[in-house]
Amino acid sequence: MKTAAAPPPVRKRRFTEATIQLFERTIPDPFVLAILITAIVAALSFIFAPHATVPKMIGGWYKGFFDIFTFAFQITLVLVTGHAFAHAPPVQRIFKALVSIARTPAQAATLTFVLVAVTSFFNWGMGLVVAALLAREVAKRLRVDFAWIVAAGFSGWVVWASGISSSIALAQSTPGSSMNVVQKLTGAVLPFGETVFTRFNLVPTLVMLFAMPFVLIWLKPRDEDVVALDTEKFPDAPMRERPEGKQSFARRIEHSWIGSAFIGVVGVALIVLTQFQKIPFSGVNAVIFVMFIAGVILHGYPLAYADAIKNAAKQTGSMMLQYPLYGGIMGMMDATGLPDTISHFFIAISNAHTLPFWSYVCSLIVTFFIPSGGGHWAVQGPFVVPAAVALHASVPATTMAVAMGEQVSNMLQPFWAAPVVAMAGVGVQRVLGFTVMTFALGLIVYGAALLIFV
Repeated sequence: MKTAAAPPPVRKRRFTEATIQLFERTIPDPFVLAILITAIVAALSFIFAPHATVPKMIGGWYKGFFDIFTFAFQITLVLVTGHAFAHAPPVQRIFKALVSIARTPAQAATLTFVLVAVTSFFNWGMGLVVAALLAREVAKRLRVDFAWIVAAGFSGWVVWASGISSSIALAQSTPGSSMNVVQKLTGAVLPFGETVFTRFNLVPTLVMLFAMPFVLIWLKPRDEDVVALDTEKFPDAPMRERPEGKQSFARRIEHSWIGSAFIGVVGVALIVLTQFQKIPFSGVNAVIFVMFIAGVILHGYPLAYADAIKNAAKQTGSMMLQYPLYGGIMGMMDATGLPDTISHFFIAISNAHTLPFWSYVCSLIVTFFIPSGGGHWAVQGPFVVPAAVALHASVPATTMAVAMGEQVSNMLQPFWAAPVVAMAGVGVQRVLGFTVMTFALGLIVYGAALLIFV
């Protein structure tokens, strides 16, 4: 007797459970992955690189370990200032007002995804925080599966590397950046008009924005399978309030609006001045500065903002461990000439039209081992850019292809989901069991765009 095929809801549930088990069994801590990839690159350099000697490998690794410090601190500040901005009371009130619009789980998932996607396009650090905060607000108002609504928020982050805070795009638009591989190899600086604001980048981003809500609605667990938010186990963080009663001079200064107003006036004046004077104001430094000034103003007084930054810094420990290792990998590759060897492979399988696509495919794989955009670019940039130059392919498209692969594969990478689930209070494996479908859709949409619009 033939067994009937499992109905769609059962197949969906089995698929999600299988994905969760896969992540639990196969993905180690990102810092361990950084160590493993260092060992792999060392072995590949020794075997294939034209100038590999033990002294050169060690010396290059040591140099790169410290050369990346400036960029690592910049990207850390992007996350920290975005986190602090999102926790400002006025911003929190806006989140609550927006969430109140949703009347059903489907509406809530759509709203959460779209808001996080738009936020992430402008600041990836704030996007991560918004994903967690919106998910919690939704879960407190509606009966939804919490991992599913967190996944809806995290899925909005799938566009971050296509946005204006993309670490890869920012580095290539910042003259003299230690991570500006394009400038080092070609002498050119890539403005956003050639990377972020292009058809091959914006069209797939808009497609994801409109198509992904339908996927999330299809993934919604049945009512009997819903695992709701446990507010007792994961309570909201308390908001800082000004102390009452008699205070010392130091306490009054700490809680006075004057300090925040002073920084705000100076910051806004500088931003206005850059429009009339030849003051450099672009790249990663501009993103950090704007988020810093806005955060200081919106928190109301200096100590509140300082506390918000302290809470944000708790999410950066793993990043600070990994970036020096990725810088060491880049230094080792530069010293031994391994990028030239790898670029020759890409030249052999590609032409001027297909190189961005193959760079995208390579990026999808590399992201599983190197989950941070900057660290990823430190490894892949030095061999895809020379390949683009040699094949007369589009350097901007090849650069953004790496960024696209990074953001798509992030949907299966626990490194960036970790701060979201930590702030939200849910297991990372269960969230990734849903975002595997975000990965599948992004895989097709961004890959197709690189073949059609480049």
